[in-house]
Parts: sequence; structure tokens; C-alpha cells
Amino acid sequence: MNEGGGDTGQEWAVILGASSGTGAGIAEAVAHKPGLNVFGVHRGRYPDTASQLEQQVRSAGRRVVMWQADASTPEAAEAGVAALREVAGLRSVKLFVHSIAGASVGHFLSAGEDRLHARRIRRTFDTMAHSFVYWAQALADADLLAPESRLLGLQNPLDETHLGNTGLISASKAALEMYVRYLAMELGPRGHRVNLLKFGTVMTPALKHVYSPEALARLEAAHAKMNPAGRMSTVEEVARFVTVLAGEEAGWFNGATIDFTGGMTLRLLDLVLNP
Repeated sequence: MNEGGGDTGQEWAVILGASSGTGAGIAEAVAHKPGLNVFGVHRGRYPDTASQLEQQVRSAGRRVVMWQADASTPEAAEAGVAALREVAGLRSVKLFVHSIAGASVGHFLSAGEDRLHARRIRRTFDTMAHSFVYWAQALADADLLAPESRLLGLQNPLDETHLGNTGLISASKAALEMYVRYLAMELGPRGHRVNLLKFGTVMTPALKHVYSPEALARLEAAHAKMNPAGRMSTVEEVARFVTVLAGEEAGWFNGATIDFTGGMTLRLLDLVLNP
């Protein structure tokens, strides 16, 4: 665990999945605006980008702790909050972002290796949905949530359309949406806000790891046709919008699924019928 120097009275962002991609982009952005210290949780798969993030947050004059663990279990949430308490004061977490992934793809009734067995189902739901609750519970129980704190889950457009072997991802994200709504009702009277940010495909290290350069080129071309803007959205655009959601101007959002897809699914039927 690494940390920079600073005052424990400052406000913090807790970001699950902070070492790369969207999580890292959000961590860097909120260190600059509204100026939060960063407690980033990561599995250690991208040590170089995790190190770069530490430098970027410190260059913004903020403290940073990169805590390596699998964040998907209730035990990890308890241990992570205990580690956070070592550097952060009570009621100091202004922003919590759930940006971890680890889903299985496949088919529920397949007879092959892509069958979605019970272990894969449990693991996906723990990572993509249940862990949001585990961390919200642990932060609230430890009295670490700052006044008017923001808790944010991340969603994709798979709740609107069907994509081959991603049924388990869609189901877990549907559970996450329900968790967001119910936590919004429970935490709302305490002054906190819980929302879900839905955005389209962005280019991340994980995406580059999964797809070949040729497949990525096809992916970008398809998104250029789908999106009214004629291109994919970027990590930086998503991260900048999270800084807005962390600000006072967005204080009335609660229990919302906020559409930041840029109209990604508007042309799907047109593309099918008029290719």
C-alpha cells in the first residue's frame, strides 16, 4: 500500500477498479476537480498504469493510496474500509465509484465450454453487482461517508439491447440498477446520493487485451455508424462528467440511471433494416 503525505481531514474518493481504464480516468479527474484524495482498489493486473495514476494524483496535490485486492467480496470490503480508516478521517468519503469488472460471457444452456455454470454466475454477480452493496454497507457502518456523499455505479447499454453471449452481464447490471435504487432510498434521508451512470463502449486496456487490432478496428467502425457523433466516446469524457456528478450542481440526482451514451442505441433498428 502506497500513500502520499497530507491532512487526514481532506475528502476522499474511493474507486474500485482504479488502476486502468474508466476507473483510472475518474480517479485522475476527481483529484483535480473537485480535488479529492484517492483510495484506489485494484487487482494488480496493470501495475504500470497504477503507478502512473499515483504520480498523476500526487501531481494534483492530493493524497493517494493504491490498495491491491479483489474488491468483489464482503471480506474485501471490510478489509478495504479498515485500510482506508488508517489514512482517512470519519465522514471523509465524498465519492464512491464502482468500476470493477470480471464477468463471464457465454450461454446459459450451452453444452460446451461457454456454459454459464453456477460458479461463473455467482462470481459475476459478486463482482458486477453485489460488491456495490458490500462496500456501501462497510462505508456507512464505519461512518466514513461525508455529508452529501455520492455513490456511483457504472452501467452499459446492454439493458436496452441483446448482444450474443452477454446475458449474464446484462442480468448482473440489472441487479446493480435495483441496488442503486434501493440504496438511494435508504441513504437519501441521510443526505447521500446513489446513482448509476450509463455510457457506451470506451477504449480501455482491458478492451485491447480482449480484442485483436483488426477486431478493434471493426468495433470502432461499428460505433462510428451507431453513434450520432460518428465516433466512440472516450474515457476522458466519462471522467469529466463524473466530476460534474460529484459537484453541488448534481445534488438532486438520486436513484437515477443517467444516460451518457450519446444516443448510441438510437440507430440500431435503422442499421438492421437499412444496412
